[in-house]
Amino acid sequence: MIESRKIVPLVACLIGTVFSGFSSLTFGQVAVSQFALTSRAASYVPDEVLVTFKSGATTQMRSQAISSLGDRSMSGPLGSRGFVRVKLAPGHTIADAMASYRALANVESVQPNYIYHAQAAPNDAQYGQLWAFKNIGQTVATGTYAPTTGTPGDDINVEPAWGHITDCSTSVVAVVDSGVNYNQEDLALNMWNGNPTYPNHGWDYVDNDNDPMDLKGHGTHVAGIIGATGNNSTGTTGVCWKASIMAVRVLNSQGLGTTANIIQGIDFAVTNAAKVINMSLGGISTFDPLFSNAISAAQSADVIVVVAAGNGGPDGIGDDNDASGNTVYPCNFTQPNLICVAALDQNFALAIFSNWGTTSVDVGAPGTNIRSTWAGTENTITDTFNSSGVLNWTTSGGWGYAQLTLLGIPVDVLVNPITFPSGTYSNSADNRVYKSFNLSGNNVATLSFFTQIAVQANDFFNLGYSTSGGDPFAGGGILLDSTGGVAFNTGGVIGPLPYDLSPCISATCTVGFQLVTDASGVDQGAGVSGFSIHTLQLNTNTYNTIDGTSMATPETAGVATMLRAFNPQFTYADVINAIENGGRIVAALAGRTTTGKAVDAMGALEYINPPTGVAAAVVP
Repeated sequence: MIESRKIVPLVACLIGTVFSGFSSLTFGQVAVSQFALTSRAASYVPDEVLVTFKSGATTQMRSQAISSLGDRSMSGPLGSRGFVRVKLAPGHTIADAMASYRALANVESVQPNYIYHAQAAPNDAQYGQLWAFKNIGQTVATGTYAPTTGTPGDDINVEPAWGHITDCSTSVVAVVDSGVNYNQEDLALNMWNGNPTYPNHGWDYVDNDNDPMDLKGHGTHVAGIIGATGNNSTGTTGVCWKASIMAVRVLNSQGLGTTANIIQGIDFAVTNAAKVINMSLGGISTFDPLFSNAISAAQSADVIVVVAAGNGGPDGIGDDNDASGNTVYPCNFTQPNLICVAALDQNFALAIFSNWGTTSVDVGAPGTNIRSTWAGTENTITDTFNSSGVLNWTTSGGWGYAQLTLLGIPVDVLVNPITFPSGTYSNSADNRVYKSFNLSGNNVATLSFFTQIAVQANDFFNLGYSTSGGDPFAGGGILLDSTGGVAFNTGGVIGPLPYDLSPCISATCTVGFQLVTDASGVDQGAGVSGFSIHTLQLNTNTYNTIDGTSMATPETAGVATMLRAFNPQFTYADVINAIENGGRIVAALAGRTTTGKAVDAMGALEYINPPTGVAAAVVP
């Protein structure tokens, strides 16, 4: 593999000059249009050169040399080397001038008068918290993942890249996720223009409509990392200050999605000319052939797919995706247009939760304490089922409150029977328990709890709700009907179990549990703990700080989008090659990824395979 090589302006200028008669150049695998190459190289004053004369050249000799070419001197000798700033005659090119001055006997060297750019930094209000873009060892005030203070320089090195490109809007990037809050103040101007066919900037495959509004928050966070509007004195910024973000909703308000939804989402992105797809999702360990086929179809359309390595197993500690039984898809798909990303912390250590894999995971990127846009204001309602040790839910009997010890920790539990887990419930019973919660004003409500259940065949543990208050099992809706003819025994506490409670958004929403038994036999019963209702109220100005390989993924997708906008002729292979070879070697990723490197935006932008079979004169 060819090592990363930076193109200094002089070499770039020479290459552009030597091949000025060609419409395009091929550098190894990278096809570069003449326009793009010239645009990249033209960081110099177009009608000036700097000429250094030999030490014996008198003032008269210098003047005669310059006037003989029809040019004029703009200064006397400058600097320690005594160079002269020369204004070229009309019609003279930099290439002509350099060739002409090199041919003169008294000239030691000649070069363009280069223009250097300040390393751009946006004025967004919360930019100082974005350590992934500029790590100065700052403490992330909103962060909760330790450590919250990092090592200066451990970032994706994007500020130098911003000196070259901040507008990626010519390259559409699809966020295949829980949707995007396309009204968010930092995203509204950077959404894909779907024209009248897709007025809300994408498609929703959960509800099968044209409104991919984010009802989870995750997709909005991802979108902001890629392309929150930069330098607008507001909120955060993305890798791309200007972008064209396509919202494709395939995950519901609990963050869950199906194969059918996801592959439709990929197909939508490909059909509508997205060049980069971000999928911060996964968790399935079984090869999914239809999903794999969709990735291959994206490859055929020259689309890059950036995916997350995964956030470890049940213990919250990262796993080796290459180990037997640990595969995580889509990360473990092998198509060459797919790049899989691990998460690094603020000191560029592998985040404790991040999966890795020497053959499946390609690069690392910051994934802890990442601040970005969010869909709205969140609130969590918790309930302990008791007041001073007495059940405070309405019950028809059978249910009660108990404080049990789990893993050495006292836990509040709603139980049936009262003696759970040591006793048994009653035969021929219809035991109900419920409570009212005010959920008005929210757009989403998600109920979550842990449970341990053991009921006989034809006995039922049910979950219900009512929008009008009162008994939810008397005309309300059913969210869980646990059996249906077979014995149900969880074998221990399971959860958290998430349920969409959004149909019950009202001031008098009632949530309840029901145990219905017949006369055939009894069992241990049911226990419910960790009860909470998570709500989301959409707005346009919320930001959030979270952790995960889901955050490292869009940083990489943002760089991919930047590269494709910088040179639209780059293929998916060119872009992935630049990201992988232009990355920064990180000790924590050695033997953990295919490259051992972290994403480096400027390194990727500078990386290009050098030309072969070409000779060019070197300017002194």
